[in-house]
Amino acid sequence: MASVTLKKLNKTFVDPQSKKEVRAVADLDLEIHDGEFLVLVGPSGCGKTTTMRMVAGLEEITSGEIRIGETLVNDVPPRDRNIAMVFQNYALYPHMSVYENMAFGLKLRMMPPLWKQLADWGGAQKIKGEIDEKIQKAARKLAITEYLDRKPKALSGGQRQRVALGRAIVRDPQVFLMDEPLSNLDAKLRVQTRFELINLHRDLNVTTIYVTHDQVEAMTMGQRIVVMNHGLLQQCDTPQNIYDHPANMFVAGFIGMPPMNFIHDAMVRLVDGKPVIDCGTFKLPLPAHRLEKLSPYIDKKVVLGVRPEHINDATLVQGGAEYVVRTKVDVIERMGSMSNLYLSVDGTPLISVVDATTIAKEGAPLDVAFKSEVAHVFDPGTEVALF
Repeated sequence: MASVTLKKLNKTFVDPQSKKEVRAVADLDLEIHDGEFLVLVGPSGCGKTTTMRMVAGLEEITSGEIRIGETLVNDVPPRDRNIAMVFQNYALYPHMSVYENMAFGLKLRMMPPLWKQLADWGGAQKIKGEIDEKIQKAARKLAITEYLDRKPKALSGGQRQRVALGRAIVRDPQVFLMDEPLSNLDAKLRVQTRFELINLHRDLNVTTIYVTHDQVEAMTMGQRIVVMNHGLLQQCDTPQNIYDHPANMFVAGFIGMPPMNFIHDAMVRLVDGKPVIDCGTFKLPLPAHRLEKLSPYIDKKVVLGVRPEHINDATLVQGGAEYVVRTKVDVIERMGSMSNLYLSVDGTPLISVVDATTIAKEGAPLDVAFKSEVAHVFDPGTEVALF
């Protein structure tokens, strides 16, 4: 096991048509701790897979440093970095059995040339026994022992993914790299495999870098999350801290489903010595302790951010709501225990997540209550969160 350190890491491509340079990853500084499960998340083209490929040695870096443990690996070939990578498409050899797929890399690394095997038959057999022991142990851990004689075409998607994981596990790597390994699985199997991966990491305690565009995978699996966009690190923190305290509007809008409501051109007002966000069609009082951060923005425009789960049907608020806003219900999505309400306030769209017992009806008015103590305010120019 080892930590992974990225220092001022850059990757620049040249567009073949325009001949212009495109920065896929820009000045990335990141420390992945020994034994940590870190998730790189962001939209397509944000640089997360390029970052992983540079760590693996599959992509040449433009500038910067990559260290695995204390070793600088910029010029170290992939086979010598002691890492194991699990790909999105499994990358199994179709003509080999599960056992042979798992053993292939080990044989290349551990078995001597044929003439040496013949000269030292006992030593070669001992190595084969060690390889078999590693494979059997990994197969038991992943519950694929009964599939060892099968070819990949005889396996389901979930079973193939386990084989790909097993092939990585048997190498005893310092670092696991996983590039969207669950994206080809159906929804139910994805949930099950997420659980298995979390348990597997707890058992092995190997440093893991996991790439995904799925925020649910990021939130449920990562000990820390790195949110990326346009090659830049937007925020690195625990899942809960990123959800509760997003660094900017991009992170706030990307993490959370449905996404955060943003009300632009809101104004900060001071009413009876307390901060109020004037959204034009309604005003939202904020807790008094928010005044310190908002004082430079009095009578200036800001962006108000409110998560859908913090806008509730006023009739469902225990003890009654102190401040309500009259909205119109445009669409209701019934989700079983919860409902997504698509609302509008004089043309301003809002999304609310409420209990399924809501009295809301499509086309009818509905009074909603904002949980103002957890509302967010952003600078409209920099899009940085004030709180």
